[in-house]
Amino acid sequence: QVQLVESGGGLGQPGGSLRLSCAASRSISSIYSMNWYRQAPGKQRELVAVITNSGGANYADSVKGRFTISRDNAKNTVYLQMNSLKPEDTAVYYCNAVIRLGSSYDYWGQGTQVTVSS
Repeated sequence: QVQLVESGGGLGQPGGSLRLSCAASRSISSIYSMNWYRQAPGKQRELVAVITNSGGANYADSVKGRFTISRDNAKNTVYLQMNSLKPEDTAVYYCNAVIRLGSSYDYWGQGTQVTVSS
């Protein structure tokens, strides 16, 4: 099991930047993937970025080139650097961990609100 706590959300301006953090309650070095999802009002939750335990990263087309996911195994923390923010980035952002022990197990944080507005 792992508990996840997100932080760093808030109000950002169009074209600005925010950095989200996801602190895990245990070592993340063996966790298969750490991911960021988001959910805007009235929309389904969508996958934003993925980083595997080998360091490989993938992004949704809507954020590619603007967002960067990274992990610091020493701090048990995953980050989402969000640059060139757009109003359509407004959503609740959730941290997710996928642990594989034969079967896959998903763990979620409580979410952090990001609002992009001038």
